[in-house]
Amino acid sequence: MSRTYKAVQVTQPGKLEVVERSIIKPDFGQVRIRVEACGVCHTDALTVEGGFPGLTFPRVPGHEVIGKIEAIGPGVQGWKEGQRVGVGFMGGHCGYCPSCRRGDFVNCQNQPVSGTSTDGGYAEMMIAQASGLAAIPDILLPTEAAPLLCAGLTTFNGLRNSNARPGELVAIQGVGGLGHLGIQFARRMGFQVAAIARGPEKESLAKELGAHHYIDSNAQDQVAALQALGGARLILATAANSKAMSPLLGGLAPRGQLIVAGAGGDEPMSVNPVPLLFGMRSIAGTMTGSSLDAEETLSFSSLQNIRPMIETVPLTKAAEAYGRMMRNEARFRIVLVTGQ
Repeated sequence: MSRTYKAVQVTQPGKLEVVERSIIKPDFGQVRIRVEACGVCHTDALTVEGGFPGLTFPRVPGHEVIGKIEAIGPGVQGWKEGQRVGVGFMGGHCGYCPSCRRGDFVNCQNQPVSGTSTDGGYAEMMIAQASGLAAIPDILLPTEAAPLLCAGLTTFNGLRNSNARPGELVAIQGVGGLGHLGIQFARRMGFQVAAIARGPEKESLAKELGAHHYIDSNAQDQVAALQALGGARLILATAANSKAMSPLLGGLAPRGQLIVAGAGGDEPMSVNPVPLLFGMRSIAGTMTGSSLDAEETLSFSSLQNIRPMIETVPLTKAAEAYGRMMRNEARFRIVLVTGQ
């Protein structure tokens, strides 16, 4: 067995390089994973561009990691060598902070964040906290499962934890990396689904994914279109454009929710308080989720035949893949694969 493995690390903001690292043993509460696939996510920019608070270099990005357990450290229970597992953005939890003591592991105050506070999955191996592991259904390929650990989990939790109920109108803003999964989840959950995007070219894809209605925000007044359908009980905003989310509030039904799952752009959201007051509408954010949430996302996806639209790239070409993702050239998720 080789004593080294390939990894793609950030040595300074904007610079990714392929290196050989020595294999290390997992410490207490940890496992070592032989990585099979790792998704490339826009959030990786926090590491690659140096924007994560307290980030130190070198650092290996990646938080949509699928692989097999190769070694188990002391104190780990419930997992076995050779088992396929996944690690998402939330790389575990401390177990002792106030949030953890309430069972709110997603908001752990000492959260190890994969690929930012700890080395992530742009590598052939990864050390992970056992508390952050999710079991992977056999029916899912590693390349299919990887994006579900972040983009899938974020949209799945946003929908299932909302106030919307089957049969009600749910709008998915954006038909991209998150939105193409959000449409599939919403349809399989029994919602009436409206997809919102710019231009007519995504209409056929949105309807293939499960949307009942398509609203072209370039050609239509999206608020009027949603209100003509009765108003949305939920709008899940997935596009990486904060300013574009601002007008959506008026498309909600009374007591409807605007749940924000994406962020980006040069301008922040601006909020008109009138629709909030008159109609008791609300705005909330959605995080990814716990390791159990990840398992439930994967299970639902397996049962309902939900899959991400992906393209695969060898690990050694991670810098090229990251660049394409940042230029919005991915359709819709890029997944790095090892062994090529």
